[in-house]
Amino acid sequence: MTHEMTIASISMDKITRTPVLVLKSEKDGRLLPIWIGLLEASSIVFGLQETPTQRPLTHDLFCQFLSHTDTSVERVVVSDLVENTYHARIIFTAGGQHFELDSRPSDAIAMAVRFRAPIFVEDHVLEEARKESESVEVADETSEGKRWAEYLEGLSPEDFGKYKV
Repeated sequence: MTHEMTIASISMDKITRTPVLVLKSEKDGRLLPIWIGLLEASSIVFGLQETPTQRPLTHDLFCQFLSHTDTSVERVVVSDLVENTYHARIIFTAGGQHFELDSRPSDAIAMAVRFRAPIFVEDHVLEEARKESESVEVADETSEGKRWAEYLEGLSPEDFGKYKV
């Protein structure tokens, strides 16, 4: 079973200074944070905002190629979580035929944004991500460390201010 997701936000992780793409389930509101690279985050934001660039970005170039070959992105699916790494599939349509390619979620989502294709996440991925987040232990057992852990657990996408898309 899959959940259709929307992009809730793209934020910066204050600790790792890494972009975090947050997907939100249309069905039940569950959130799925995915840490991605800075270039991929920029590409997704440019795609969402339809920002023109002087030269095509990699995802734009690939989309142009697909369009010229009458191929489109039908949907993307975040399909697995293996050793803290998400996996995705891009499902394409060409000449009435469907085919899929393995992808990083950030690349798949950058493509989906440009083709206005839906984004899905497998149910077992959402469950596994929930279990992973529940198993995170507080590294700093002092009262201050626990206060920080409680603070971080209570953050929502809206708390990231200017980094929110």
